[in-house]
Amino acid sequence: MSATSLISSVDSRTSEIIPPLLGASVAELSAWVQQQGQPAYRGKQLHEWIYQKGVRSLGDISVFPKQWRAELAEIPIGRSTIHHRAVAPDGTIKYLLQLKDGQIIETVGIPTDKRLTVCVSTQVGCPMACDFCATGKGGYQRNLARYEIVDQVLTVQQDFQQRVSHVVFMGMGEPLLNTENVLAALKSLNQDVGIGQRSLTVSTVGIRDRIRQLAQHHLQITLAVSLHAPNQALREQLIPSARPYPLEDLLAECREYVEITGRRVSFEYVLLAGVNDLPEHALELAKCLRGFQSHVNLIPYNPIAEVDYKRPNRDRIQAFVNILKQQQIAVSVRYSRGLEADAACGQLRINKN
Repeated sequence: MSATSLISSVDSRTSEIIPPLLGASVAELSAWVQQQGQPAYRGKQLHEWIYQKGVRSLGDISVFPKQWRAELAEIPIGRSTIHHRAVAPDGTIKYLLQLKDGQIIETVGIPTDKRLTVCVSTQVGCPMACDFCATGKGGYQRNLARYEIVDQVLTVQQDFQQRVSHVVFMGMGEPLLNTENVLAALKSLNQDVGIGQRSLTVSTVGIRDRIRQLAQHHLQITLAVSLHAPNQALREQLIPSARPYPLEDLLAECREYVEITGRRVSFEYVLLAGVNDLPEHALELAKCLRGFQSHVNLIPYNPIAEVDYKRPNRDRIQAFVNILKQQQIAVSVRYSRGLEADAACGQLRINKN
C-alpha cells in the first residue's frame, strides 16, 4: 500500500470503504494524517501507538486532540480478536484469531528462555493438500492481507507481554501463493515492528518460479523449503500438488536462490515411519543435496486424526541423522513444540467454531 493509495482510500470524512492502517509505514501514516488536516508529526505518534503500544482503537490514542479522536474512532486499525487460546505444558500457546469477516486462523506463540517465536499463517486454510498435514485437509478459503499477518505477531507479543524476537511463516497456508502480502508483511515486521530480517523465516512447499522471484528482493531472511521426500514419486504421494513441479526443477531454483542471495536454504523433512525414513531415503536425500549450501531440519511426524502415519522411534531418527552426517550434510532434528495443544507442525487446521 503506497502513501498515495492510503491517502485516496482512507478519509474519515467520507463514506468510502476504509482499509485498516496496520502495516502502513511512518511515511504512509504521516501522509494520511496530513490529509486529515493534522501536522505530519502525528504520523510518527500514530505509528508508535499502533506498533509499540498495540492500540486497538484510534479513539484510545490519548496524545491526539479529543475531537479528532472522536472522529477517528470508527477507522479500523486492523486488529483481530482472540477467539480461543490453548496452552501446552511446554508454555507454547495456540491462538484462534477471529478476523473481521468472521474467518478464524491459527497462530502459535513459542517461548524459550531467550526468545519468543511466532508461527504465523498466511492463508485461511491451504490449497497444497499435503497428506500428513491437518491444514490441507480443511481446504482453502482465501489469502490473508498484510495487516492480518502483522496483527498475529502483535497479538502474541501483547498476550505474552514479551517482545517477539523471531517470526516463522509456517502456519496455515502456502506463503508463496500470497507473495505480495507476505513481502509487504515482511517489510512491516522488519521496519515497523523492529524484527531483524535474519530472524524471519518463510516456508514453502515450492511454487514454480516463486523462489526465483523471492530471491530478486535480496532479503536476508531464511528460506525453508518443505521437501519431505528424496525423489519425485514419493514426493507426489505425500504432496499431490507437487506433480507439476519436478523435484529436480525445485532444487535447481533453490540453487539459484543461494547464488543470488548468498543465503543457504533450509530443507524441512517430516519423518514418517516406514515411508520416508529408511536408510536408502537418507542416502538419496544426501545425493540430492550434495554440494548444496543448505541445512536439513528433520521433523518427527506430529499425529493428526485423519491419517494413520506414525512417528519413527528415536533409534530410527538417529540412524537417519547419522547417514546424513556421514555424507557431509548439515542436519538437525526439530522436535515440535505445542504437541499437546495441537499447535505443532502439521497440526494447524481451519476452525469453524
